[in-house]
Amino acid sequence: MAVPEVSDEYLGDYVRILADVAATGRRLTRDELDTRRLLGREAAEAGCQLRALVVLHLAATRIEWPRAASADEASTGSVLAAVEQAVDAFAEGFERAQRLTVRREEAARREFIDDLLYGRSDLGRLAERATRFGLRLSRAHAVAVASGPEAYTETDSVPRTVEAALLTRFSGRKILITTKDGRLVCIAPGSQPDVLRYFAKQSHAATDGGRVAVGRPHRGPGGVVQSYDEALDALDLAERMDLDDPVLYAADLLVYPVLTRDRQAMADLVRSQLGPLQQARGGAEPLLRTLTAYFDSGCVAAETARRLSLSVRALTYRLERIHQLTGADPSDPMHRYTLQTAVIGARLLDWPAKDL
Repeated sequence: MAVPEVSDEYLGDYVRILADVAATGRRLTRDELDTRRLLGREAAEAGCQLRALVVLHLAATRIEWPRAASADEASTGSVLAAVEQAVDAFAEGFERAQRLTVRREEAARREFIDDLLYGRSDLGRLAERATRFGLRLSRAHAVAVASGPEAYTETDSVPRTVEAALLTRFSGRKILITTKDGRLVCIAPGSQPDVLRYFAKQSHAATDGGRVAVGRPHRGPGGVVQSYDEALDALDLAERMDLDDPVLYAADLLVYPVLTRDRQAMADLVRSQLGPLQQARGGAEPLLRTLTAYFDSGCVAAETARRLSLSVRALTYRLERIHQLTGADPSDPMHRYTLQTAVIGARLLDWPAKDL
């Protein structure tokens, strides 16, 4: 592969230094080394390739060496030492500038991600900045969030593994993969659900069985925030409701926000329907667990007993006790809906662990 040409200006007084070293055998001065570092920094900021710059120095050395050697029979070692010093200082300045650029890029990326996911920046300005990171916020986007057994940062192996897998599979797609608050985050066009499904698959595997939630697609810069919040709410809901699914879709869980939209009304329902269970020996928790398993198993007594490691007779006794305390019969279709709604509300409100 051909090396791109770069301007001779980045040599500075390199040729003069070689001639002087050939004549005197001296080493480079501090000022000369600082100048070489400055030239390296300027070359990095101009976007030059270090390989091309090294080739430029070596070519100048090859061309000028005979002249320097003929002016005075300086030792080869002195000239080579000067070349080593000069190129090393130049490369040091170049690498420092690159590291600084990388840090600035990382800071800008992190600031953009924070503004994007919190929606705290001017939306028009945010949309302009998004193009730099491969997003077109005028279109609909969806956000997937993955949580694992530990908190992750962008430099950890898990996010890098997931990102590499997605970029290999979907090269050229407008995807942003990052971390936020210890979780993995993937932002993709709403028209490309296959990206988020693959992200969920890879994240579940990389986080050793972690859970992934996918928000609904929404349009505009504010849509990304909305989708992100939906994904976070889905993760929180899964934790409170003990949902087993490794991948959750906010679109499938819309009933739960509806149920808790009027929190006071739901709290009143839980107190009135389930409050009497607190009079039972051992409190409300065992009977509430029984109702949860009963409804989750489709109100099939044998399956409920198996899930609770009880005999069918013991389960029947518990259901009768619930009927006695609450006045509602879990096996009666007329009572079942109210009881099941109250049970869902109790799980959403973390009752009876928390007072209502």
